[in-house]
Amino acid sequence: MRLLPASRAARSTARRVAVAAASAVLLVGPLTTAAHASPAEQLPVPDLPAELVDAITRDLGISPEEYLDRAARAQALGDYARSFRAESPDDYAGAWLGEDGQPVVAVTNRDAAEKAQKDGYRATVAPLSADGLEQALAELNRWVSALPREVSSQVNSTSIDVLNNQLVVDVLNSPVGRALNLPSLIANVQVQLSPGLPPNDPAPLGGDTYLTADGDVRTTPLERIGICSFGFSGVDANGDPVNLTAGHCDAVAREQGGSTVYLPNREDIDASTKIGTFTQSTVGTDSTLDYGVISLDEAGVAAGLNRPVVRGGNGSTLTITGTAVPVVGAPVCKSGQSSSFTCGVVAAERVETQLVYNSGFSSTIRGFATTACTLSGDSGGSIVTGTLALGVISGSNSAGAPNCVEANLVLAPNGGTSSLGISIRDIENATGSTVRTINAA
Repeated sequence: MRLLPASRAARSTARRVAVAAASAVLLVGPLTTAAHASPAEQLPVPDLPAELVDAITRDLGISPEEYLDRAARAQALGDYARSFRAESPDDYAGAWLGEDGQPVVAVTNRDAAEKAQKDGYRATVAPLSADGLEQALAELNRWVSALPREVSSQVNSTSIDVLNNQLVVDVLNSPVGRALNLPSLIANVQVQLSPGLPPNDPAPLGGDTYLTADGDVRTTPLERIGICSFGFSGVDANGDPVNLTAGHCDAVAREQGGSTVYLPNREDIDASTKIGTFTQSTVGTDSTLDYGVISLDEAGVAAGLNRPVVRGGNGSTLTITGTAVPVVGAPVCKSGQSSSFTCGVVAAERVETQLVYNSGFSSTIRGFATTACTLSGDSGGSIVTGTLALGVISGSNSAGAPNCVEANLVLAPNGGTSSLGISIRDIENATGSTVRTINAA
């Protein structure tokens, strides 16, 4: 989210320090992907927006055919990984798509590796199980939360790096951050110090701009008007139309029971059109997620916000055909009102970041990490893999950049851009809402 500038007219440094890295033995198995579940149907390449195709080839360096194929391959891998973990929790250590797009399953012993190979996957042996890593992450987060505020505030986030079978702690590059002594009993920890054309569809869509206000936009002070991006069209438990977006976009009126949401009039903010109200939202308070539910009124439906469509650059559109779960290495693209379509890959399936408020209260946000560039104002926008809804944008390390070109240049020496997404399936489960898709619309 960002706040509106003072006008009613529309308009940490990172350094990586390896503390302990896990070695892994790669056992190369068959390169064919095993079929375990029927994947959600996706659109064919000719139906992808030209701007999305440009973003795929620019940011990922692969063809749109390979993009769709890898997205489907990642979901098949996710299904297999969940089944494998349920059957053998002590043997399972993680799963991801390699740089060549081939699925890899990490296990803790050679017998489990042979099983994964027989099922058609590459296998790698790692020291710690996924359960062990998650238990270590929980222990680490308990330790961080018990620190004095002036110390815990230096910890940006903690996450699981399945590729290297380790935890990653992102710490501010400050005297206190550099002096932080991590608990020695937690295994495998890495510390990271951070510093056109006319629209082809004029109706508002996922990824487009919305304003939030304390009730009537005409009487809300400028500093209380926020700007965010619509996420995914959906329906709530009663079948009423909603939009699923980021919860922190509702912060300007949280104490009043939910911000009023407007479509911006770019010539005169006071003439913006009310299209709904936040009826649910949380930023690590009621849960560890950052999500918001905008209940659409008749004007919102009439504007077209009930369609299963998101928008990218130059007004191009993408139809949503289903939902997906984050899988490390899976290709993703995001749509937000500040930076349109940008693409990357899932870098971590689970990331936890601590938010510290001015009152001293702190909360933990859980999501997944991608390498797609996002900017201030993109919050709440749509993250897709293939043509499937994956999550909504919560935050990034490039929010303060003027554009993604500069963000990539500045952050490239320190690992590149990184964004936090909130899983759409977690949001569905928490809210009782369902993403609208082409098959269900």
